Amino acid sequence: QVQLVESGGGLVQSGGSLRLSCVASGRGFNMYTMAWFRQVPGKEREQVASLSRLSVTTWYADSVKGRFTISRDNAKNAVYLQMNSLKPEDTAVYYCAGGLQFRATVTPEYDIWGQGTQVTVSS
Repeated sequence: QVQLVESGGGLVQSGGSLRLSCVASGRGFNMYTMAWFRQVPGKEREQVASLSRLSVTTWYADSVKGRFTISRDNAKNAVYLQMNSLKPEDTAVYYCAGGLQFRATVTPEYDIWGQGTQVTVSS
């Protein structure tokens, strides 16, 4: 399995942009569907985006659609989340995660997680 480390979080003004990175170590990154989640204290963790192992299929939560873009570079063992037009409601700890997907129509179990990176959007 792989280990994940996120970076790129920080403080940004409303309407600004941030690019989060997640770098994997270990064997097997190319086999994983990757996703980004976020969590606010007192609320359930929310999945915001996912990307299949060959970058053919993407998915976005309605709350971020049109503003966020997920991408990956398997040669660099990395996945990214470009966040534009940020809003205060986007403030959260963001996590990258990976899971094996055995069927195209079945969502993987995300069992490989990074430690998270804080994103704060000021009004």
